[in-house]
Amino acid sequence: MVGMNKDVIVQKSSEEKIIDIPKEELNWGIVSLSEILDSDTRLEASVYNIKGRHAREILKKCKWEVLPLCGENGLARAYRPPICKRIFVDKNENSIPMYTPAQILELNPKPIRYLSPKTKTDLSSWFLKEGELVLTCSGTVGNVSLVTQTLKGKCFSQNLIRIIPNNPENLGYIYAFLKTKIGNLLITSNNYGAVIQHIDPEHLSNVPIPNPPDMLKKRIHELVMKSYELRDESNELLDKAEELLVNELKLPPIDDFQPEYFDTSSNLKNYSVKFSELSNRFEASFHVPIVKSIINHLKCHAEEVTTVGDKRISKKIILPGRFKRIYVEEGQGTVFFGGKQIYELDPSNKKYLSTRHHKNRIQKELRLIENMVLITCSGTSGKTALVPKHWENWTMNQHVIRIIPSSDSIAGYLYVFLSSPYGYELIKRFTYGSVVDEIDDNHVSQIEIPLISRDIQDEINRLALEANKLRYEAYKLEQQALIIVNEEVIHKT
Repeated sequence: MVGMNKDVIVQKSSEEKIIDIPKEELNWGIVSLSEILDSDTRLEASVYNIKGRHAREILKKCKWEVLPLCGENGLARAYRPPICKRIFVDKNENSIPMYTPAQILELNPKPIRYLSPKTKTDLSSWFLKEGELVLTCSGTVGNVSLVTQTLKGKCFSQNLIRIIPNNPENLGYIYAFLKTKIGNLLITSNNYGAVIQHIDPEHLSNVPIPNPPDMLKKRIHELVMKSYELRDESNELLDKAEELLVNELKLPPIDDFQPEYFDTSSNLKNYSVKFSELSNRFEASFHVPIVKSIINHLKCHAEEVTTVGDKRISKKIILPGRFKRIYVEEGQGTVFFGGKQIYELDPSNKKYLSTRHHKNRIQKELRLIENMVLITCSGTSGKTALVPKHWENWTMNQHVIRIIPSSDSIAGYLYVFLSSPYGYELIKRFTYGSVVDEIDDNHVSQIEIPLISRDIQDEINRLALEANKLRYEAYKLEQQALIIVNEEVIHKT
């Protein structure tokens, strides 16, 4: 008998033994010796996960032939780039932008670190190629995304398995299958590792996948590809909106702002602050020179510089209070997620709040409204999002501040500025806390916002709102594909 994470495996023998297991404490099941041998003699309970076993039983009843996901007779092949020692450097013209595996779920990821080109290895396999499917294989296992224009050519570490379909028109189908609950369970029940979970490419040969007719697979593929096409298009619109903002305000690249130091002869960064500018804040981080440089530049080139708290900009700024949460099963409450998923189209790891117990708090503090602007305010502060239509009436936790714009005519513009590198610096200056960074609603109300030519401002706003609508359409198409996979493939008997 092997136990792990409250799962228990019981191996059948010639002498059956009755084991007293409290049903409310442990998930348990019986595993035959032949199953253990078929699973490469793996004894981790997670391999024989009860939900995973149930998923396999469902596929056995499926109308369509079931094949391995990868391998000799599979629908695809998979590989993982080699591990190497990385040399990280500060951003410069020769450095290589690098992204973390978790960022494959983000709509428009930005680089986290930069690699030196002197890294002594062949990094060619680290750059994503269009037409691949990528799968997280370490830590959080089973997140999946497609490589289209947004991810193409970006550098990700070896902790992403690359999956290449044998038939390009199977790409969207494989993606949709792995996004379903059944597909995800089959992936996560193949991991190993006591602390950090892992899967390897060879484990994907043990993942079964139905093989429906080509016409059905093509139909699913086209829905998924159209969804990703709309995501790419939304990113292009937002890039254009930010470009208009930068050009109108004549903003140089954020790294070109030159801080003015008090004593340039010292290696220590130092600067002076007028007493009138202290604002009762004595942390050096609040008075960093780049913030002063940005604000002075905005005052020189904007028609007016106001703040987020201006009634022309926002109706209300909401920082929810802390509360004890009561969760319920899916379909029985209100969707609830956190700031970690703020950049995702369809937030992963969603939970469900009891509507009955939290009704008043949901209505007053937690509920999301289309075109509301969100800013993370705890831990990693300053991540910004514009609420798409499909998030409406969903809820987020208290670590995210909500800005209700004065109207839709300013919402997109407000989001574009706050999500820009310049807006991020103005948000980040307000952080406080010795261990966990925090900002609050009062700080957000003081963030400077430039007002520019009405025509340009309206065009930036229009582009942002149009991008938000495209993301909603992308979500609907993906959900349509998942419904087809569930109803016409997995549960078709």
